[in-house]
Amino acid sequence: MHVLLDDDLGRLTLRRLRPWHRWLARGLAMRLDRQLADGARPEASAILAARAMFLTSAGFRRALASNLRRILATSVSPDARPRPSAAGVAHPPHVQLRRDRIARSASELAGLVGFLAGQGPVPAQGVAMVSQLLADGGGPLYRAGSRDDLNAIIERAAQALIR
Repeated sequence: MHVLLDDDLGRLTLRRLRPWHRWLARGLAMRLDRQLADGARPEASAILAARAMFLTSAGFRRALASNLRRILATSVSPDARPRPSAAGVAHPPHVQLRRDRIARSASELAGLVGFLAGQGPVPAQGVAMVSQLLADGGGPLYRAGSRDDLNAIIERAAQALIR
């Protein structure tokens, strides 16, 4: 697998991704996602490029879109119960959702689902922003005391996804 990376002269060159680049990208996922969400260019390093490739893959984007759909479904139906697992046991959610905030931002969140589920390529920055939103247990999706503005976060992610 090959990627474009910045060389010492500031030009893009084709380089081969090594297995350890992908391994390190998995191990440093949270930090790399934060860097990408903050605007780091995937071409800056092989590890960032490996993480960006994973984030923008169709499978990861579908999984994010599916998670957003579940969050939206739970927010509009307070009686929504988790589906039984393959073993037939329903597991309760581990983290409570801020249903009020999610309901107020439902159309914007649905827009993110559309961007993620689309067929075309999307920038890694936007996908990293959505991934961080879903993973941040102290963020506005989950924590009542969060001062982060959910709509502002969604708007920034949507803008990053259409660049």
